[in-house]
Amino acid sequence: MTISSQIVSIDPLLCTGCRRCVEVCPVDAIIGKQYEPQVIDTSRCVICGQCVQRCSAFLSPFDDCAEDLSNIRKDRGLPEDDTSILFAAHFWIDKKNVAGMLADPAKVSMVQCAPAVRASIAEEFGFAPGTLTPGQLAAALRRLGFDFVYDTIFAADVTIMEEASELLERLESGKNLPMFTSCCPGWVRYMETAWPDQVSHLSSCKSPQQMAGALFKTYGADIAGKNSEDIASVAIMPCTAKKYEAGRPEMQSTGTPDVDAVLTVTELAAMLKSKGIRLDTLPEEEFDTPLGLYSGAGTIFGASGGVMEAALRTAIAVTTGNEVNESGVTFTQTDEGVRRATIEVAGKTVRAVIVSGLAHAAKVLETVRTGQTDFDFMEVMCCTGGCVAGGGQPKLLPHIDIADAIARRRQSLHTHDKELPVRASHRNPSVTALYENYLEKPLGHLSHRLLHTCYGDDVGSHK
Repeated sequence: MTISSQIVSIDPLLCTGCRRCVEVCPVDAIIGKQYEPQVIDTSRCVICGQCVQRCSAFLSPFDDCAEDLSNIRKDRGLPEDDTSILFAAHFWIDKKNVAGMLADPAKVSMVQCAPAVRASIAEEFGFAPGTLTPGQLAAALRRLGFDFVYDTIFAADVTIMEEASELLERLESGKNLPMFTSCCPGWVRYMETAWPDQVSHLSSCKSPQQMAGALFKTYGADIAGKNSEDIASVAIMPCTAKKYEAGRPEMQSTGTPDVDAVLTVTELAAMLKSKGIRLDTLPEEEFDTPLGLYSGAGTIFGASGGVMEAALRTAIAVTTGNEVNESGVTFTQTDEGVRRATIEVAGKTVRAVIVSGLAHAAKVLETVRTGQTDFDFMEVMCCTGGCVAGGGQPKLLPHIDIADAIARRRQSLHTHDKELPVRASHRNPSVTALYENYLEKPLGHLSHRLLHTCYGDDVGSHK
């Protein structure tokens, strides 16, 4: 069984064949006739979970299969006493695995939170979309029992140090241009399965999730006075594809997975509720340092265009010596889901592209394949709007204004960016210390070993 079929599935016992999932699948991976159960073509699936978000067919007590409830829950990784609604489209649940790590006295648990999580977790507790709760989120994770509460945004800042340096290096050499971002695992899988001849254009950077995991089991383990095998590395993500990414065999910098388990926002909320932990009753607490200190640039990684903006802030500062809190670059929409801009970087004219939603990527990629490329750097996010719209986010049912809810989540991240004292990745003092004390420099030997990888090889064998 492939990883995609294990992580994202459609239950034929519950599927009504309404085909709402087909409307949102960006790669046409869902097959079936109207009013009949749908099937996921796992060779095409990018595990984005948009089908899970859109599905509205659920198990009713009056359904014939209701008597098989315990087996259905078991097949999804749920305990028998779980009371959540069971929808036809679903993803594998990892709460039991994480609970076991937290209960293991031999393990030191380290957790990271993606930027989009703090913009959505409050919705699970009755708050409006876009309610920002970073302090309560850190407090909640401590109440669950994590030993070190870190932040993926720190690793996003590290990603920018590596990615901006890689972009400048490619611009200088002229090799493997245009460069594509590699933060989104759904996008990376799409490149590997549908456009394998173009994989060399992907940045070699691991995603922030995987960079954080690699640093937890090396730099973080040293700080904690532990060995890498003593660390239980957990990620809280808005994305179902992050579960797939964590299981890729090349994401093992120390011989074990850099990230041992991934929980979505909804999984985390369920764990908190089962323990009687409510965000609205918790004080605001800081994330632990040094791997929890972050900049505004890293924060906006959770919104479409954020990776590009963060990279430009650092690239412009490094090449001009002018510190900037915002790049000042305005992108203009040229096609649906596609925005473009031209910038001067290192004395060169750089043409940049932002693609929001995987369904809009093919027409841009075709220009690369045919040698008609008219850009140098491209950010692609699989989910329209960015990670704030990920498949592991709180479910937005059809009667809700989905576009408005996602826009509110995005705006909250941009607001948080403007509120922070440091708004460029290279000015994060913990990132500076990481390079001074451990990595030495971006694209250095240790950075390459821990923070970079090769995409495209044996994609079918990932498990």
